[in-house]
Amino acid sequence: MIVPTMREHFLLDPGITFLNHGSFGATPRVVLDEQQRLQREMERNPVALLGRASAARLREARGRLGEALGASGDDLVFVPNATTGVNIVVRSLPLERGDEVLTTDHEYGACIATWQRRCADMGAELRAVTLPLPFEPERWAGRLQAAMTPRTKVLFVSHITSTTALLFPLRGLLAEARRRGIVTLVDGAHAPGQIALNLDELGADFYTGNCHKWLCAPKGSAFLHVRADRTGGPGRLEAPVVSWGYVAEQHSSGALDARTAGHAGLEAYTGRTPLEQRLQWQGTRDISAFLSVPAAIDFQALHGWPAWRTRCHEMGLALQREVLARNGLAPIAPDEAFAQMVPIPVRTNDAEALRRWLHDERRIEVPVTQHAGQVFVRVSVQAYNTRADLQRLRDALAEAGV
Repeated sequence: MIVPTMREHFLLDPGITFLNHGSFGATPRVVLDEQQRLQREMERNPVALLGRASAARLREARGRLGEALGASGDDLVFVPNATTGVNIVVRSLPLERGDEVLTTDHEYGACIATWQRRCADMGAELRAVTLPLPFEPERWAGRLQAAMTPRTKVLFVSHITSTTALLFPLRGLLAEARRRGIVTLVDGAHAPGQIALNLDELGADFYTGNCHKWLCAPKGSAFLHVRADRTGGPGRLEAPVVSWGYVAEQHSSGALDARTAGHAGLEAYTGRTPLEQRLQWQGTRDISAFLSVPAAIDFQALHGWPAWRTRCHEMGLALQREVLARNGLAPIAPDEAFAQMVPIPVRTNDAEALRRWLHDERRIEVPVTQHAGQVFVRVSVQAYNTRADLQRLRDALAEAGV
């Protein structure tokens, strides 16, 4: 039987075995064609697209994204990446001396650095709950709930972790946090496109995710979702760049300075909702990646993506079982705790040397990660990967003796 391949739809170098979709994603040709078409449209008349049409076009793109994520487009705003989304929320939430932010020891380092800086500035404490390996999905929420105290003001967790590729079952934990009045922020960088999402049902106060990873949109496209009852009023999000949306707020309150009124009537610069007003317009930038998100959604719909996700999940687990059986090691979690990224424990203490050997000697692009003294080969399996790709990695690991 001929195994179907999606490789021809992507621009990946045929000379490498690419098993690292999780880091930056890869974008199909047709989606890149759409982005380049939009860039050419912008250059024919930049004012027409950026100055007059951007609000409506962005609203339409957010609507399509919202449909794919189980959310309203009015509760979404585009950001360049999930790290930016995390930073917006972290820098906006009011914290006082003695407050606590609760997280886990599996979170993405850049986001933890953001929280560390914010907590240091505000006199708050960042506390990470250790989730030991092997991961137990049925016990993880209980560990975090037991760690909550009256001082806990924010819960920050990943949906799918970066280093260990664990899929956290969030719904019950988020509901409990909400019952206790704890604000929840979910780092969903790896989730959109890798798992089915319904953000309204999930119920996080704030959820940020990348479109350029598993949704296969162009680089620099991501979103921040804000639960509908948090989009306006006191304490709403502060933009990283103060621009015309803030002028619109002043105008609506009667406090607009006449010297700044010149652009206040342009919806492209202001938006209709509090979320748009604060976060949509960040000065001049190329919005083609945002506007290309619907093309990525269409591409995956055309090619029956849920079936590809299942196939990739099964292929990753099969590889994990083969390598672990050879090494006499055990997986770090049950099968249901993984999606299309699978961490394979290996017998080495030098992660960087293994990564270099795989890349330089065997032309295999795959991350080698570390957590709690263990080293993992974190395999991403996307629709363009074949069983032969995974067999090359299997054989290379056997050759390396890990």
